[in-house]
Amino acid sequence: MILRRTLLAAMALGAAIVTGCSSGGDASLPDAGALLKDSATAAGGITSTHFTLKVNGTVPGLSVHSLDGDLTKANGGGAKGTGTLELMGQVVDAQFVLVNGSLYIKGPTGGFQRIPAVLSSSIYDPSAILDPQRGIPKVLSSVQGPKTAGKEDVDGTPTYRVTGTVPKDALAALVPGVSSDANATFWLRQDGGHLPVKASLGYQGGASVDVTLSDVDKPVTVTAPA
Repeated sequence: MILRRTLLAAMALGAAIVTGCSSGGDASLPDAGALLKDSATAAGGITSTHFTLKVNGTVPGLSVHSLDGDLTKANGGGAKGTGTLELMGQVVDAQFVLVNGSLYIKGPTGGFQRIPAVLSSSIYDPSAILDPQRGIPKVLSSVQGPKTAGKEDVDGTPTYRVTGTVPKDALAALVPGVSSDANATFWLRQDGGHLPVKASLGYQGGASVDVTLSDVDKPVTVTAPA
């Protein structure tokens, strides 16, 4: 369930806000707490998105190296895409499909195989990324000591850069197995509801987990492999 939990974690990172926390920053920039609150609300309303998740360095407990795919909340939720992950002790490049609670993996050779529930929970659950209780919305709402650090364009999108600390308990689904708090940076759209565009979670030793969201609410269809 590592891949399933990692995917869920990836959906989770895309939707976080801050409530009840003090915020700081340049007086000419928007209040960090207000930005996070708006962003968490907006993230919780996302129905589908393209996402990427990249692990830089080694994050203990996380078996996914990278993911690139699409997520949807429709019909109970689902995800599909490609990634590099550790599966049964080996690092493999694979395609994945998560539908109706079942995870299917296709390695470099052969077809898709349904991963037993006892193993899928140790891989990653991308559906967690958009889950209000486990994903990005949860993370955004849990930020401590938020500060609006500046403005920055991310792939042509004007954003506000917000920094803060995220407690490890709020990251359990997005970054399974994490054992410490994270120094986080969020890039939130300057317009509309301040949708999250990118999030970066930093850990000791320079390791980090980066999650990006794009093509928000564009139709995504996920079906079980034939």
